[in-house]
Amino acid sequence: MTVSTTRDDHVAIVSFARPPHNFADLDLIEGVGEAFAAADADANIRAILLRSEGRVFCAGADLANANPVAADQAQAGERNPFYVAAARLFAVGKPVVAAVQGAAVGAGLGLALVADFRVASPAARFAANFVQLGFHPGFGISAVLERVVGRQRAALMLLTGRRIGGEQAADWGLADQLVAAEALDDAALALAREIATGAPLAVRSTRATIRGDLHALVQRQTDHELAEQQWLQQTADYAEGVRAVNERRPGRFTGR
Repeated sequence: MTVSTTRDDHVAIVSFARPPHNFADLDLIEGVGEAFAAADADANIRAILLRSEGRVFCAGADLANANPVAADQAQAGERNPFYVAAARLFAVGKPVVAAVQGAAVGAGLGLALVADFRVASPAARFAANFVQLGFHPGFGISAVLERVVGRQRAALMLLTGRRIGGEQAADWGLADQLVAAEALDDAALALAREIATGAPLAVRSTRATIRGDLHALVQRQTDHELAEQQWLQQTADYAEGVRAVNERRPGRFTGR
């Protein structure tokens, strides 16, 4: 796993790579968080571009092999470290643009939703597939998604697990710009540069007004999401959902 930062004038370009699926785990989210915090503290940086290497933006957490929200990932009475790191991403004070080239699934969708704007290619796929795993949404998605696409569209994604392609994402406002794959990085960087031309104090102040209590909301919501996820992980439906996804077949759920 690598998280690296390069600079383009006043834009910090944060890139991550964990081939082939760019699975999200604690190390990855903490690494992105550290890169965001460094960019936030740098007075010469005015915007952040988040991108990943490969065909997949982020395929979510690898629940079958390295589940970051398993019950033993936090001590009794403590917040889950993965969700602490996730909430920290929403605390960044500078605008974030995400370049989404492929699948952004589960926690990968959550990572894309950290950004103020998403520039996507037609091959992008956005999915909150939690119910197809017998699971509850996490990463603050159950609160943040509706702020982007509206309550009804968020409910449709969350209750069906449906994948939303690049064109539909652009229609819904989940993607703010749709560009050809070969132009994706340039288009996302152009948007970040455009933001960076504004007066930095005014941009930061305006963004804080727009986002309001989003960081605190995600902190509260991830606590609730984790509680729901932990009891659901004890069910037969969750075990079946993980098997079904790994075997690339529909789940055979029984409500137990």
